[in-house]
Amino acid sequence: MAVDYAVIVVYLAGMLAMGWWGMRRAKSKSEFLVAGRRLGPWMYSGTMAAIVLGGASTIGGVGLGYQYGLSGAWMVFTIGLGLLALSVFFSARIARLKVYTVSEMLDLRYGGRAGLISGVVMWAYTLMLAVTSTIAYATIFDVLFDMNRTVAIVLGGAIVVAYSTLGGMWSITLTDMVQFVVKTIGVLLLLLPIAVVKAGGFSEMKAQLSTEYFDPLGIGGETIFTYVLIYTFGMLIGQDIWQRVFTARSDRTARWGGTVAGTYCLVYAIAGAVIGTAAKVMYPKLPSADAAFATIVKDELPVGVRGLVLAAALAAVMSTSSGALIACATVANNDIWSRLRGAVAGGGAGGGGGDAEERDEVRGNRVFILIMGSAVILIAIALNNVVEALTVAYNLLVGGLLVPILGGLLWRRGTAAGALAAVSVGGVAVIGLMAGYGILANEPVLYGLLASFAVYVIVSLATKPTDAAVLSAWRERVAGRGAGEPDAPSREPATT
Repeated sequence: MAVDYAVIVVYLAGMLAMGWWGMRRAKSKSEFLVAGRRLGPWMYSGTMAAIVLGGASTIGGVGLGYQYGLSGAWMVFTIGLGLLALSVFFSARIARLKVYTVSEMLDLRYGGRAGLISGVVMWAYTLMLAVTSTIAYATIFDVLFDMNRTVAIVLGGAIVVAYSTLGGMWSITLTDMVQFVVKTIGVLLLLLPIAVVKAGGFSEMKAQLSTEYFDPLGIGGETIFTYVLIYTFGMLIGQDIWQRVFTARSDRTARWGGTVAGTYCLVYAIAGAVIGTAAKVMYPKLPSADAAFATIVKDELPVGVRGLVLAAALAAVMSTSSGALIACATVANNDIWSRLRGAVAGGGAGGGGGDAEERDEVRGNRVFILIMGSAVILIAIALNNVVEALTVAYNLLVGGLLVPILGGLLWRRGTAAGALAAVSVGGVAVIGLMAGYGILANEPVLYGLLASFAVYVIVSLATKPTDAAVLSAWRERVAGRGAGEPDAPSREPATT
């Protein structure tokens, strides 16, 4: 394994080096949090695909293929569908808003009264997303080095926290591009064809497995519906996804670059399911479906290639983990701490200013990434059930925030009171229903979403319409004619 170890070590050292390089570019709040809003189509597509395709999409996607066959692609497939819907229908107007968080968008649309409570819900979601990604390091490092779970989480988490703290979104963008290339080569170009060949080809796979493994709906209609509800809708409103949309240099980049990334996700979904199906032929009696990825990599790939594919799995986890971490820290600082500090001080959090204030903004966001990253590592060490943690996160996100966010984008009559009621009722309903039905049940997010929708419509219609000046300012921002970038404009060129 010496060659494989060398590949992994070089990869990890490269991540830290890019963090150091990114630190030299991140001189303003805009550069630190949204890469100066200068990413072109190539980098935007790669980084967007990298963040949505994490450990669950790679290791978990192969595991679902092992368990259900080709229909195991549906989880990652619905993620791709959500990204396509976001890119085609909403990304252009989101990019034109020139904000940093989802809660800022809600404040603009509803008049400044919906941000804090929505920020708390979004913070909980991004925190748990970062935690579940961090836990996945234990699986990968165990395969690589037979490493203790706690040590693996601390090692993987520390590397992500280090490069994210140093350079913010610039470091994460650079590392995500490398991770995107590594995943493409490792999973699509190497592991996929090798797995199919080792299993004897598709004809042998069909001969060895039952027909259910090749039924595109074999995983079950109810499961597919739940995936759509949680992951497709979750892609539309997550801070980790929106923060990448904010990095696009134009609304055209956001639309077409996101469409390319969504299409890539669909291909990745099918590839993972095929690899898992091939693993079922080769290892029909594995103790756990999630062990399929590590087993086929460890036993079937040649030296060097094995290290690259394991680096691809590590890349998948790191891209999601770093994206969730900076989203969590951005929400904690900008939507929660700044508001609470402003309320105590009797005024709002400051706007853009001179160079000293810009440095303070960057320094403050660095501190929050370090604090949130440390909390994520500690929670990941203490937590065991990844699926339940991720389910809670997505249930809260979709049940509490989907309706007021999409309502704000699509329905002029929606009001701040309706949005606050929708967030509160949807969030409480989801939590209560999870306590009654169970965390992994389908009913909590469905009924919570329906309750949120009903309350949003009823309260909005029963209350005074949003002030005309607020709506006028909102329309100006959506059209790209409102307030410009709050930070000082950068003199550096856009990035391809």
